[in-house]
Amino acid sequence: MMTKTNAMADLKLKIVGHKIKVASIEETMSGFQNYGVKTLLVVCLLVASLHVSAQKVAVLDAFSKNNIDESILDPNNLKQPEDFAYELKQTVIAAGKEKTTVATYDPSNPKEEQWTVVSIEGKSPSKSEINSFRKNQNQPDDASKIDDASYKIEKQTSDQLVISYKVDPGTVAKKAAFLKDCRSYMTINLRTKKLEQIQALNEKPVKIAILKADKLDLTLKYTWNDQAKRYVTTTSNLGIQAKFLGQSADIQTISEYSNYTKK
Repeated sequence: MMTKTNAMADLKLKIVGHKIKVASIEETMSGFQNYGVKTLLVVCLLVASLHVSAQKVAVLDAFSKNNIDESILDPNNLKQPEDFAYELKQTVIAAGKEKTTVATYDPSNPKEEQWTVVSIEGKSPSKSEINSFRKNQNQPDDASKIDDASYKIEKQTSDQLVISYKVDPGTVAKKAAFLKDCRSYMTINLRTKKLEQIQALNEKPVKIAILKADKLDLTLKYTWNDQAKRYVTTTSNLGIQAKFLGQSADIQTISEYSNYTKK
């Protein structure tokens, strides 16, 4: 005769529609185990999503408390205005030598002629120099987005709020792959409620074209333009400490923007 314990081990009742189905306890326990695993996964994803949201929520809360416009977190709002003309003075320092280019941008000109090279080292540029400059300046804008999970409040004083973030790796263009290994630091003046600068620093060695950079420091300074009703760049300072074929290849590029005019 089957004992009560064995009977419980062999049989378990499941209701299917209006009928009773007999199933083994092992089958039933397997179902509970699968359910438990799925529940655990859902809980983990939920906790993770809450953590991701909390990162950005903390930053937005700081913005709200200090009356700061959160639109500065959208990279598209900090690109150079396409409907404004402006002047550019760019100095490249490499191998102990400097090269200064003065140029103007006018969006009302045909696409291929929007950039005019005024001078290079105080002299009239050659046609090849003009073409080279225009090609470099006409690179498509990077469409990378900010990774919401990467937001941090780095510092807050009576004068400044500094937050940091990283780009979403899945949105970075191939030519700008090095951005995946950089963290950006945004400094906001709490007295004026305006953005002052964004500094991007690499967190590990990065490859830029044919160079391997041990250090990358890109600092962009901004000012609010009342006519444009948006921020515009005043200076861009890119410093790269790199190596090429085992030799030091440090490069610094300083770009100064001025005389923004609506077109």
